[in-house]
Amino acid sequence: MNIELQVIGAALRSIADEMGAVLVRSAFSANIKERRDCSTALFDTRGRMIAQAEHIPVHLGAMPDAVAAVRARDPAPDEAWILNDPFAGGTHLPDITLITRTRVGFAVTRAHHADVGGIEPGSLPAESRRLEDEGVVIPPTRLDEATLEGLARQMRNPDERRGDLRAQLAAHALAARRLDELCERRGQERVQAAMDELHDYSERIVRAAIAQLPDGRFEALDVLEPADGGELVIRVALTISGDALGLDFAGTVPQHDGNLNCPLAVTRSACYFVVRCLTDPDVPASGGAFVPVDVRAPEGSLVNARSPAAVAAGNVETSSRIVDVVFAAFGQAVSVPAQGQGTMNNLTLGNDRFTYYETVGGGQGACPHADGPSGVHVAMSNTLSTPAEALELAYPLRVERHALRLGSGGSGEHRGGDGVVRELRVLEDCRLSLIGERRAHAPQGAQGGGEGLPGRNRLNGEELPAKVTRALSAGDVVRVETPGGGAYGRVRNGH
Repeated sequence: MNIELQVIGAALRSIADEMGAVLVRSAFSANIKERRDCSTALFDTRGRMIAQAEHIPVHLGAMPDAVAAVRARDPAPDEAWILNDPFAGGTHLPDITLITRTRVGFAVTRAHHADVGGIEPGSLPAESRRLEDEGVVIPPTRLDEATLEGLARQMRNPDERRGDLRAQLAAHALAARRLDELCERRGQERVQAAMDELHDYSERIVRAAIAQLPDGRFEALDVLEPADGGELVIRVALTISGDALGLDFAGTVPQHDGNLNCPLAVTRSACYFVVRCLTDPDVPASGGAFVPVDVRAPEGSLVNARSPAAVAAGNVETSSRIVDVVFAAFGQAVSVPAQGQGTMNNLTLGNDRFTYYETVGGGQGACPHADGPSGVHVAMSNTLSTPAEALELAYPLRVERHALRLGSGGSGEHRGGDGVVRELRVLEDCRLSLIGERRAHAPQGAQGGGEGLPGRNRLNGEELPAKVTRALSAGDVVRVETPGGGAYGRVRNGH
């Protein structure tokens, strides 16, 4: 790469990062401004992702489908477009995407809003059966003031919704200004040529890394824990051939009458995340890194669901299990870490006055040379924890306990990371929705390492299922104990 290309590439990545900073600092809800559950990226005129901020993997890998859906409608330069439809480039309904044209392509923001309507506050009902149960479905739509107001009125806490949407618009205004400045400094044609080369460079780097992997076909399966009991099986076959690879989910169960379904865009996101981890994690983040990866899944399956399937948990929980099963397939060819918590532990509280959403970190799997990290949000989440001070200032909630779940990581040559204990007391009547995984099936160790402890949910000491919706009274205490990570290798010499 020449020096000018490095300079323009760094400038584009800086613009994506600055978009994220504007969004976070302008947002109203704790979910965006504290947890940073949002993502920003820049695309070229062909709809290829060129630069992205290091935000949420499940958002970013699915963004190209959203851009494609808007490009098909020939957006004008002065228009903003909005969507959240999982079957038109979205992930799940709370993730609202805004797209605008720029001088050299498109700017994109995606943010998880604390409520978008639906049958339960927070729009993540544990027992939804159809997409419409989960909130307002927004197909690709031109966004003007009247549209923004109309959407906000269909959602709980409309003032907060308006504030968060306008924070996204502020990030787009920043992107347009910075890209104009870059084109004035470097020349529009040179910027566009650099975008082409950055995309191609990422592809070359990933292809070279894939070429170092052993050729062959490797299969794996894992299971999810649906709300109505039983198991949902996800199967994958990994084929590595030269400098390309394929992931085929044939044999995965059909979409089900619950909300663990996910659209193909989410499945692709999870696959791309694993490939990037195992090839070159430091490659410039662009769509070129995904070109050598072919992802296929039967239409109508759990990992390529058809509308109007409910998808609230698919984006957060099924994506996590796809990561696990794809890592397991790669683990037959190369060394991979032991399993991590494999869940986002989604906790939603709210009523007509407030809505609060958070994910809770957990233990991650050990690797061949180190213990697993404890109490972190990684894999498809990559968010932060809401600080107790911010939570208690903004919501009728009190943090009773937030600590490591000591001893929950698996034992082995390298220990798995410990999970987290999170206790919240509600100070007024509200509704609770919990969506978690790895309650019945513990995260597994690798190379003889011990498994981590499965997670647990409790309400006032009473055991709760992995997925549940309940009415709460003021004073009730919700406790989430997140899974620990698996260990790597057997204990040696009695240690």
